[in-house]
Amino acid sequence: MTAPAATTDNAVWSSLPVPAILIDDGDRIVDVNPAAEGFLNSSAKALRGEPVWDRLAVDAPLEESLGRARAQGTALFVNDVDVGTGDRAPLQCNLQVAPLQDAAGGMMLLISPRELAGRMTQSHSVKSAAKSAIGMAEMLAHEIKNPLAGIAGAAQLLSMNLSAEDLEMTDLIVGETRRIVKLLEQVEQFGNLSAPERGSVNIHDVLDRARRSALVGAAAHMKIIEDYDPSLPHVWGDADQLLQVISNLIRNAAEAAGPEGGTIRLHTYYERAFRLRRSDGTGQTLPLQVEVIDDGPGLPEALKGDIFEPFVSGRENGTGLGLALVSKIISDHDGWISVTSVPGRTVFRISLPMVPKGATAGRA
Repeated sequence: MTAPAATTDNAVWSSLPVPAILIDDGDRIVDVNPAAEGFLNSSAKALRGEPVWDRLAVDAPLEESLGRARAQGTALFVNDVDVGTGDRAPLQCNLQVAPLQDAAGGMMLLISPRELAGRMTQSHSVKSAAKSAIGMAEMLAHEIKNPLAGIAGAAQLLSMNLSAEDLEMTDLIVGETRRIVKLLEQVEQFGNLSAPERGSVNIHDVLDRARRSALVGAAAHMKIIEDYDPSLPHVWGDADQLLQVISNLIRNAAEAAGPEGGTIRLHTYYERAFRLRRSDGTGQTLPLQVEVIDDGPGLPEALKGDIFEPFVSGRENGTGLGLALVSKIISDHDGWISVTSVPGRTVFRISLPMVPKGATAGRA
């Protein structure tokens, strides 16, 4: 039996895998499909009648080209542009705009995020190189720690028979050796991190544990705001490792703010359209979004592209392993982490999978 045309059209519209927006001759939103609701983080009911360019920020001059396409009744293709919504970090996308039949001046706008596929291809080779580098660093860390312990012990023995003036030098030796040992232990931790034992995790419990711990520790001088979606489904992950991720990000924001302090916002929301595409063509939906947002000075421009790589740090005496460890944990969770940063607003965004149907947990 053939389905009625209207039913078929609705099914096709709802099944489109990319965000699709219908706009009228005045560039106002007429309708959006479910993928666009997720991309814009708003319902179709709330979006109808809104000027489309109030909801979308496109890093390209489109008005003239769109007007020409509308006047001539032809399609418009715009590749490799950053598209943001104001509520989330911009993604590199391809845009397609096509005229609608029987709708004077009406157009359909298709948004195809492509940033993730390119980054995943690039990150595969980077991770292979990083894995080799970390393996070598882990071996060296193990070998260096023993003689360092001997140096520190010798300095402490010498200090027993020295004057107060000379004690300053032995204290310096002991302090510096301890600092180096701490760095080497972080290198070993990075290399020895076990695979996540995944289960159903309430991410808000994890965020609350990280927040309470930070407020009596590294972020005691900060104000931490909770901005949660209470209906968010559970994450498929390892609660302890995710706690380590959030704690590292909060500590990073607090250290960037300096002694004067500032505000950190923990934000969660659901974005159905977010899908990770791997270089081998496979993919996974990552609808659960967690953002750690701070109002600090922002990341140094020269480091933005490499901030998740090992031994890259913008702070004096920074090890460059904290964010690399965060990236490794999220990658092991089949998730995605990204960052956008300008002075006064830095957003670390984590995208995670839901608990799959019929999943058997290692631990909650």
